[in-house]
Amino acid sequence: MSKHALSSEDDRRVSHAVELLAHLVAFDTESSKSNLDLVAFVETILRAHDVPFVIVPNALGDKAAIFATIGPMIDGGIVLSGHTDVVPVTGQTWTSDPFTLRREGSRLYGRGATDMKGFDACCLAMIEEFKQAPLKKPIHILLSYDEETTCAGPLDTIARFGLDLPRPAAVIVGEPTLMEAADAHKSVATFRTTVRGLEAHSSKPHLGANAIEGAAALIHDLYAFADELAEGAGGRDERFDPPTSTLSVGVIEGGAARNILARECTFHWEFRGLPGAPQDLALRRLEAHAQDVVLPRLRRFAPDASIETLVEVEVPGLAAERGSLAQTLALKLLRANHTIAVPYATEAGRFQNAGVPTIVCGPGSIDQAHQPDEYVETGELAACLGFLRELANELSR
Repeated sequence: MSKHALSSEDDRRVSHAVELLAHLVAFDTESSKSNLDLVAFVETILRAHDVPFVIVPNALGDKAAIFATIGPMIDGGIVLSGHTDVVPVTGQTWTSDPFTLRREGSRLYGRGATDMKGFDACCLAMIEEFKQAPLKKPIHILLSYDEETTCAGPLDTIARFGLDLPRPAAVIVGEPTLMEAADAHKSVATFRTTVRGLEAHSSKPHLGANAIEGAAALIHDLYAFADELAEGAGGRDERFDPPTSTLSVGVIEGGAARNILARECTFHWEFRGLPGAPQDLALRRLEAHAQDVVLPRLRRFAPDASIETLVEVEVPGLAAERGSLAQTLALKLLRANHTIAVPYATEAGRFQNAGVPTIVCGPGSIDQAHQPDEYVETGELAACLGFLRELANELSR
C-alpha cells in the first residue's frame, strides 16, 4: 500500500478535509434521525464549486442521498460512495462531546470520524482538485443514508444508473479498511422470531404452552447449527476471520411473571454468510425445526400456538471478482498487489448486484467504528486524499 509523500499542498488539503470533517461530525445523523441538514450543507459546497448534483429523497422525505458529478456527464466513470448516517452514542462513555470533533495529536475524535465521515470529508475536500483535472471520465460522489440499518440508502440512486444518471464503470465504497482494497465481505440478514403459546399457571403446565420454552428450543437448535457452520457445514473461506458463516441471537423478550407460562416470546437474531451462501440458510434451518419439533410440542395443549419469523434486513455480500475493473483500478491507485476480505457488511453488494464492479477502500480502522471515542488518524486522511488524487490522474489519461 502506498503512503503518498506529503507536500505543502497536501498539508493544505488535509487541513481542509479536517475542517470539513468537523462540520460533518457536528450533524447528529444517527440512523433514526434525518440527514437533510447535512445534505443541505453538502449542497452548498457543490453549488459553490458549480458541480451538478441530484438529491434522491427516501419515501418519507425525511432523508436523502445526494449524487454529484465532476467531469463529463457520460457513462464509464467512478462512483465514490459514502454514507452519512452514524450509530447511536446512547449508553457509551465519551470523554468529550461526540458531535464536536476533537483533535489530540494525530487523532481526530468524533462520532462517524472513521465510519465514515472521514471518507466523505476527503471526497468533498478533493472537489476543487477534481474540477481542475482534465477528466476524460467522470468522478461521482454519492453520499447516502441508512447504511447502519439496511444499506438500502443508495438503492433509489442505483436504479437511475443508465437512465437519467450516468452508468458508472466501477464503485469505490469508502468504508474503513486502513486504505487497503477489500474485494469481498460477508452478507448479513436479521430476523425477528415470535413464538405464541397459551398462558397458564406454572403449577399446571399441561393447561398451556410456554412460548419461552418454544423460543429456547429454537435458539438451542440455532446454536447447534452455528457449531455446524463453525465446522465448515456452510463452507469455508480462510480470507475471512472467522472463515465461516456465523449466526447469533442478540435480544430475547417474553413472559409476564415467574409463575405464568409465557403467552409470547420474541427473539432477534442474525446470520452473516460467506459470499455465495444463501441468506436464508439459517432461516430454513429454524423453520424446519419449528415445523418438525417445536410446534408439535406447543400444540399438544395449545392448538393455536404459532411461530412467525419476520425478515427485517437482508444485505448482500460482496463476492470477489478477480480482475474486475474495480479491483484492478484500486490496486493500481494504491500501488498494491493484493486485496483483503472483511467480515462486516457494506453497501458494496448493492452495487455489485446491479452489475457494477465494486471495491471497498477507505481511511480508518473498523476497530474504531461504533466505539466510544471513535477516531481516525490524520495520516489515514492524507493517504485517502493521495488515493483520490491518483484516481483523478488516472481518469485524466
